Amino acid sequence: MALKIEKISKRYEQNWVLKDVSFEAFGGEILGIFGVTGAGKSTLIRLISGAESCNGGSIHHDEAEVTTLSCAERDFHFPKLTNESFWKRLFKTESKSVLPDGEGQAVALEEALRNAETVLLLDDSFCYMDRLLRYENYKKLRDAVREKNLTVIVATNDFEEAMTLCDRIVVLHEGEVLQIDRPENIYLRPANSKAAYITGRNNLIEARRLTSNKTPIPEFQTIAGGHRLFTDQTDKSRFAPINQNNILTIRPEHISISFGASFPEDNLLKATITDVRFQGATTLVVLDAGGLRLEALVLRLVGIDVGSECMVGLPPDRILVFKD
Repeated sequence: MALKIEKISKRYEQNWVLKDVSFEAFGGEILGIFGVTGAGKSTLIRLISGAESCNGGSIHHDEAEVTTLSCAERDFHFPKLTNESFWKRLFKTESKSVLPDGEGQAVALEEALRNAETVLLLDDSFCYMDRLLRYENYKKLRDAVREKNLTVIVATNDFEEAMTLCDRIVVLHEGEVLQIDRPENIYLRPANSKAAYITGRNNLIEARRLTSNKTPIPEFQTIAGGHRLFTDQTDKSRFAPINQNNILTIRPEHISISFGASFPEDNLLKATITDVRFQGATTLVVLDAGGLRLEALVLRLVGIDVGSECMVGLPPDRILVFKD
């Protein structure tokens, strides 16, 4: 059982909301559609459901084309639109009082899981739930998907939710697909700087390349602070022309902070701690390295105080290089 989306496009008047979006979703899989507000996620869900028509492209379900079929004819379960009174009905108790939003979403999901037979489309269906209720319903959804071999597509603007819940993720940005992959691959190896920026905290560093395409170990100079940084061997197709800037990215948890002995090969920079934000299991440390702002995630607060000077290390194998 598979759902195939091929070059789907949608415009409202002269504004293109989706442009040549293509992907496949399979039975027994939860596929995430992730993007920031305005990326086109809800429009895409409505097009797949049949609630709206597209301006190009096709939709196939089990090899049968359903592009021109109505919502009811497609037999896809999309509770938010297939029944106009769905939410009003589910949010009412016998005493006519309104259920809290999170409870209403949980009840809606439970009914959707009972009724869905092939494809289930969910649009921001966990946003009002608290953390405990959300994780409880993630499990219910995963269990139902495996038991009924459902094809589930979940649209969300919460990348942590997408990583926790989904088997694969489609990263959507300004109506176009940036990347389709497993959550860990998108997080650790984003396809470009846009994907790196919207998929969780990341340090994006503008830098000019100093070495030629043939140099095995590329060297860059940061625009802010003028620091020289080395990266691992990099596919030269990722390099901007020598007279243009690249974007280097490194996740906060990959930056090391030290107050004593350090390892020079880790692109050591002298920095001052400008902010410390306790976040439970981790602490976010904001640093100023001669005008270059960096964020690091650490597990302990020991010795970390605002105003302290330290050395930060940016391991070359953790730095990714992008043209833009």
